[in-house]
Order: sequence, then structure tokens, then C-alpha cells
Amino acid sequence: MTTALAELDAVEVDYPRGPALGPFSLTVAAGEIVALVGPSGCGKSTAMRLLAGLEAPTRGAVHRASARGETAVVFQAPTLMPWASARANVALPLELAGMHGRTARAHADAALARVKLARVEAAKPAQLSGGMAMRVSLARAMVTDPKLLLLDEPFAALDEITRRALGEDVHGLWAASRAAIVFVTHNVEEACYMAGRVVVMTPGPGRLAGETVVEGPLPRPLGFRTTAVFREACEHVSANLARGMQGAAA
Repeated sequence: MTTALAELDAVEVDYPRGPALGPFSLTVAAGEIVALVGPSGCGKSTAMRLLAGLEAPTRGAVHRASARGETAVVFQAPTLMPWASARANVALPLELAGMHGRTARAHADAALARVKLARVEAAKPAQLSGGMAMRVSLARAMVTDPKLLLLDEPFAALDEITRRALGEDVHGLWAASRAAIVFVTHNVEEACYMAGRVVVMTPGPGRLAGETVVEGPLPRPLGFRTTAVFREACEHVSANLARGMQGAAA
């Protein structure tokens, strides 16, 4: 029996400009990778903020891992402190939690090594490429060993080669930690590659348009993108997107 780690229960979010989300429900099991896909403005990022505890729903309920360090978020922009080294950026969550500076820096170096940045601990963000800066953000998110990792379009500004490499890095981190991951993307193929389950949302205010279970092992084996399982999953997700758009227009 799977254990629910986080849940959005019929949540709705209203902003001054109008409804932004819902009613929308989502359950994330411990150790699961779920992708959220939908058109711009459908409420994907709003759902992520609810799961992160960064805002509260107007209606409905949110159940989430709420202890310090149990939930970590990586946004589209790396959001690093520009004046601080990669080591200091990654150590920050540990130091804020009260860990001694030397110990926190040692943990930060280990986290940077896990994302293939063992030799850039002293570099400032301006000295890093976009992909390297995102790896620092991943290391900072994972340094607290979270139970839930929220990735809000983390690869959107990167080239395809870097996106794929970072996707493999995320799968490697997941294999080592078995943290639950919620991954937001506009890219259907990226969603089907990264996640074991793809949830499609309608245009805003976002509701559930459908979901697809992507069979096959995680992390993905070499050549997975060429398999019939992958192609069929992509087609199913695309069909859910089309139905969601048609329903919104009706």
C-alpha cells in the first residue's frame, strides 16, 4: 500500500484578477515522480506553491510534509545569492537550520559532488553556466535530504543537450534519495521521460484533464525515448491536453 506524502484536496485559488486554480486534487505518494503538464496560466505553479506551503488555498485543503527541510523547491531561475560561492549557497539551508558552519560546508561540498560540481565550490554564480547554476540549485534543494522535491520548470531556459543531462542528474538524485518529486513542464516528452505519472491540467482555472501512467523503470534505461511505451505515453498525454483545451473552449 502506497503512502500519501502530499495531497491537494479539491483546492481552489482565487486572485484579484479571478480564479487561478481548481477545483483541483492531486495525491503524491512517497518516492513517486509526478509531472504536471498544461498550458500557460493553467495554475501549475500555483499548485506547486500550495505544495511548498508558500501560499494557502482559497478553498479546499492541503496536506504536506511540513517539518523543516522536508520540502525543497527549485524554480525556473536558479535564485542563487550572487555574492556567495556555490558552497555557501548550498550550505545556506543547513546553516539556517542551526548546523555549524564547517559541518554545513562539508555537507554542501558532498551535495555539489553529487551533481557533478566537485571542483567549483568556490565559484560565484556569475562564473557558472546556466546548467551549472541549476545544478547548484539542485544541490541546495537536496542538501537537507527532503522527502518532497518540487521542480517548477527548472530546465525551461536551457538548451536541449543541457536539459537532457540535468534530467539524468535528477533521476540519479532520486535513485539515491527516493524523495517524491513533482516536476512542472510544458514539454510532453520531457514529462513522459522524467515521471512515472503525468497529470494534465486544463486551461485556467486549472482542473484535472486526465493522467497517464508511464510504464518502465526509473531512472530510464538507455534508448527509452525510442520505445513504443514512451511514444504511446506521449500520445496519450497529448490527447489529454487536446481534450482539456476543447473542454475549456466549449
